[in-house]
Amino acid sequence: MRPDLMEILVCPTCKGEVTLTVYKESDGEIVEGRIDCAACKVEYPIEDGIPNMLPPDLRDQ
Repeated sequence: MRPDLMEILVCPTCKGEVTLTVYKESDGEIVEGRIDCAACKVEYPIEDGIPNMLPPDLRDQ
C-alpha cells in the first residue's frame, strides 16, 4: 500500500478519519500495518501490502 493513499481513506463503518500504524515497510510501500478509526475504534489490517477495509463483521465470511 502506498502511504499517500491515506489522504483519501476514511473509515467505511462511520466515515471517520483514520490513522496509520506501520509495522513493516519495503521500497516506500507499506507491507504490514494497521489503519485505525479514532471515532468508532475499528482496526483495519494491512497484510501483504493490501489494506482490508471491510467492516469486521464481513471479514471472515
